[in-house]
Amino acid sequence: MPSVLVVEDDQFVRSALIRHLTEASHTVRSVGTALEALREVAHFRFDVVILDLGLPDLDGAEALKMLRGITDVPVIIATARDDEAEIVRLLNDGADDYLTKPFSVEHLAARMAAVLRRSRATAGEATPPRVIRVGGLAIDPLRRQAELDGARLDLTRREFDLLTFLAGRPGVVVARKELLAEVWQQSYGDDQTIDVHLSWLRRKLGETAARPRYLHTLRGVGVKLEPPLPPVPEMPLSEPPVPGAPASGAPTAGAPASGAPVAEPPV
Repeated sequence: MPSVLVVEDDQFVRSALIRHLTEASHTVRSVGTALEALREVAHFRFDVVILDLGLPDLDGAEALKMLRGITDVPVIIATARDDEAEIVRLLNDGADDYLTKPFSVEHLAARMAAVLRRSRATAGEATPPRVIRVGGLAIDPLRRQAELDGARLDLTRREFDLLTFLAGRPGVVVARKELLAEVWQQSYGDDQTIDVHLSWLRRKLGETAARPRYLHTLRGVGVKLEPPLPPVPEMPLSEPPVPGAPASGAPTAGAPASGAPVAEPPV
């Protein structure tokens, strides 16, 4: 029985959601502020969070970022705001889906079912290796930590997910559409979103698009991560001959040629 946290300050909307979700056999808890939502998520395990943006104590967009700092629970935004730029920003900040009010109960149920299917499919995948190593990169998916040459990388949630996904397929070119589907959980989106996150990730890996080490972009194809090539050893340069010096192997003046008999000194 899926458990749902409803974060909604409008008492009428909140009561309606609780009633319909309970009738659909969901376990429901509800709060009216962002701080209460954070406390609930910290103390209870939920399968999905329905988050309103117009909360009295903290804007829902900021609440989403704070939620993402402590949990990966799927979050469905439910709000009257319909600005496309804001929708894209919220999806990039970690929202799993977005519903614009007013919406029907059937619409909400369908979106929740889709989010829960994706969540269960991810949970049912094979357990990732304890540490993924690619060159000097060491990524721990379970602890959500990454290091480069022994130094801890300070990554955002999306940067870590992107790095982990690519590192799990070293040397494989991953299409942008696949990155949107697997990392952002979106079937559509702007390529600029990927470019921005790749740029931030490159900066933290100490490289640039012009001089890549780990992240390589193939224009019109996709992105791949692979270990940097080892440095090519420099060949020692032979010293130029000193003028007047005999060539190597040539007998010096007064010395017998190789193989010539050496005269014995008189007794």
